[in-house]
Amino acid sequence: MDISAIHLQPLAATAPVAPVAQPPEHREIIQAVRALNAAEMFGQQNELLFHMDRQAHRIVLQVVNRETQEVVAQVPPEYVLRLAEDLKQQKI
Repeated sequence: MDISAIHLQPLAATAPVAPVAQPPEHREIIQAVRALNAAEMFGQQNELLFHMDRQAHRIVLQVVNRETQEVVAQVPPEYVLRLAEDLKQQKI
């Protein structure tokens, strides 16, 4: 197979992705989390994080060790999220 005739086309640069607008309640949570972390409310080695659980579609707060990335505490706990998802699937 002769590959000398193959011409590679440069990939076109994609437009920059605009940040997704956050609902006001999410912005308030982000500001509160940043304030708590700046005040080191959970200690110097821990930080508060939040994310959306994709299965349960709920916000989850976690206290995470900055060095080890170990989850020290979580609200709601993982078992509650999975229980809610199981109950949701049983209704279908």
